[in-house]
Amino acid sequence: MTAQQEFELLVSRYYSTLYQFAFSLARNEGDACDLTQQTFYAWARKGHQLRDRSKAKTWLFTTLYREFLERKRRQLRFPHFELSAVDPDLPRISPATVNELDSAEVLRSLAQLDETFQAPLALFYLEDHSYKEIADILGIPLGTVKSRISRGITQLHEMLTRDNPNTPKKGTA
Repeated sequence: MTAQQEFELLVSRYYSTLYQFAFSLARNEGDACDLTQQTFYAWARKGHQLRDRSKAKTWLFTTLYREFLERKRRQLRFPHFELSAVDPDLPRISPATVNELDSAEVLRSLAQLDETFQAPLALFYLEDHSYKEIADILGIPLGTVKSRISRGITQLHEMLTRDNPNTPKKGTA
């Protein structure tokens, strides 16, 4: 049997049960379709490594479940918010200010921040660490990380806009 024939046989044999399993996990038709498709994509890439072909069904279900868990972790790490829901929390910076900033100026300002705020901001924005990772690295509670990043952003914003007359004051746009 060719690899393509084997793949087609697996899809015809397990698609509906994999989809049902994915739907029971995701509780969403679109996500269930994506999980099922991703599982078969993984098989197409790595299925040839499975020595005992009788375990293909178990491999497919395990792969789907792991993909589901990875997506959940990603959603927790990078949650989606509607822009209208978080608008009050967003900094008020005019487009003119953004256009006038350069990275060297931002880095100089970051270096002038209180040390308490430097590390969390650098780890988050420059090194792309999650809040949890920053908490682990710095040995501080997660809430403290969030607070320091928020307060650090506020200080950094004030430093960068202090001498710029085109920048609207906080609360205006």
